[in-house]
Amino acid sequence: MSGVQNITVSADDADMRLDRWMKAKFPQLNQIRIEKMCRKGELRIDGGRVKPATRLVEGQSVRVPPVPDFYAPKPQSTLRISAADEKLIQSCVIYRDDDIIILNKPAGLPTQGGSKQTRHVDGLAEALKFGYEEKPRLVHRLDKDTSGVLVLARSRKMASDLTAAFRHHATRKIYWAVVAGVPTPYLGEIKFGLVKAPGRGKHGEGEKMIALHPRDVASTPGAKRAITQYATLYRVASRAAWVAMEPITGRTHQLRAHMAEIGHPIAGDGKYGGSGQENLGDGWGAQLGGIISKKLHLHARTISFEHPATRQVLTIHAPLPDHMKHTFETFDWTPDMAAEDPFEELQ
Repeated sequence: MSGVQNITVSADDADMRLDRWMKAKFPQLNQIRIEKMCRKGELRIDGGRVKPATRLVEGQSVRVPPVPDFYAPKPQSTLRISAADEKLIQSCVIYRDDDIIILNKPAGLPTQGGSKQTRHVDGLAEALKFGYEEKPRLVHRLDKDTSGVLVLARSRKMASDLTAAFRHHATRKIYWAVVAGVPTPYLGEIKFGLVKAPGRGKHGEGEKMIALHPRDVASTPGAKRAITQYATLYRVASRAAWVAMEPITGRTHQLRAHMAEIGHPIAGDGKYGGSGQENLGDGWGAQLGGIISKKLHLHARTISFEHPATRQVLTIHAPLPDHMKHTFETFDWTPDMAAEDPFEELQ
């Protein structure tokens, strides 16, 4: 049994919930024990009573009562990352500084996974410590089959700052896609709301979103408004187009569901584009046929945000994945053909 401790909140621990901070510091404690400490006034911040959900502030003093040491925490298993996977995830790094790592996530690699799966970005992040004690933390996510820019924070404080920036839309993300048919008008905004389809797995297996007319969002349980700006950059007759998209909101599968709803599903998107139906020039069907890859043609091309530490605007572009690069070469497109800001006219 330890004695009473007074622990000062560090910058890295700022904005954490008290209960989560306690579990990180004292893994032998469970949620019930921590809540009991709060109710009895044993656990205090700067001498005052607190609740488990209280957010910590840098410099505060947390009074921790005697903590029993007879609850031996279960030993944490050491993640084993193969040399090949370590090389893979490190090769994905396109930007790194003392606070942030930015990856060009490969298509097909999940951002997160289940407890028994380690082959996802969050698990492979163990190979991205680069001398730090803790692995970098995810601050947003991309769908498994979407490639492109993915930001990780190298400290808890930076993760908190970046998460807040994403939550308050202080970041700008531009995606590139190849879609079936040619959207018209060439420059526009999609405002269909989204709601999760019923009957999906409790952990999101097979998750699919249904688009709703904006007028039906308020009256549909679970529905959320969603806004996507798009710009048609180049076309191949009426068969396909290179489209830039900027999600103004950040809903699950937003870009895929929105493009399918206006009749121009993203190439390779069997879930939203007609179950693999081949496009016949009528603007429908997710497969373009011929030598064009059947993989999803959606790539997070650019991210731009103010660096929380330097206060400088950081803009990062991710190179295209091989299957999209091949499609671009087939259609005689090159990345430098795109304007730096395809949505300038909408600003």
